[in-house]
Amino acid sequence: MTLETVSTSKAHGGTQGVYRHASSATGTPMTFSVYVPAHDPGERLPVLWYLSGLTCTHANVTEKGEYRAACAEHRVIFIAPDTSPRGDGVPDAEGYDFGQGAGFYLDATQAPWSANFRMRTYVEDELPALIAAEFPMADMTRQSITGHSMGGHGALTIGLRNPDRFRSVSAFAPIASAMRCSWGEKALTGYLGTNLAAWRVHDACALIADGARLSELLVDQGDADGFLDQLKPELLREACAAAGIPLTLRMQPGYDHSYYFISTFLPDHIAWHAERLQA
Repeated sequence: MTLETVSTSKAHGGTQGVYRHASSATGTPMTFSVYVPAHDPGERLPVLWYLSGLTCTHANVTEKGEYRAACAEHRVIFIAPDTSPRGDGVPDAEGYDFGQGAGFYLDATQAPWSANFRMRTYVEDELPALIAAEFPMADMTRQSITGHSMGGHGALTIGLRNPDRFRSVSAFAPIASAMRCSWGEKALTGYLGTNLAAWRVHDACALIADGARLSELLVDQGDADGFLDQLKPELLREACAAAGIPLTLRMQPGYDHSYYFISTFLPDHIAWHAERLQA
């Protein structure tokens, strides 16, 4: 896997890079960003994955997330992949909630999406292998994951499916139950078909009901978020309570769904993950 450096910039003593490679999972070029704090030769730092939401690319959090000072302070590498395959020949659809920009972090089984929309394999397998090969300072034995909205859905479901890989899991305004909101129903039907059993591994609440567990979970949600009817944090609260998963769900007064919200609380999440990653 040949890695192309798109750009690098010094920030808070470390390096903010943007990179591109040819993905075998998606059959397309994929772009992602990595912030690496200053470190000594041979030193290895823990990794925090950030999964973005509908319509976003790596650039949204990279440019608006305001995470670098916290990552530099706590010495955490921050990785932000794209949300879907893109480009000529990649299928797309009208609307923002399906097709390019809306991969939902799953492997599609339905034509024409199945040829390229394999974001589960990309995020769970291919990109981590590339990071391990190309960023020797990344300690892949110490990983955590977070995300926003559709990316919060991705962080929760990937974390629940891989509890031994991630030391901690958090989310910002996540889609709590993809099976019980119109965004998720549209995506799961279009990408996976109508077999509801295949949907359950892509629904955080269903995974918890089916026995998946986390040691704890941190979620921030704005109470002025215009998408609360899609996100349904109360379903996550109920699922965690029933399963005995310690959930810290912070309903933040007056905050919406934007990066003004995310950038306000992302440093808190980085500090929270860092404590668990450094242990």
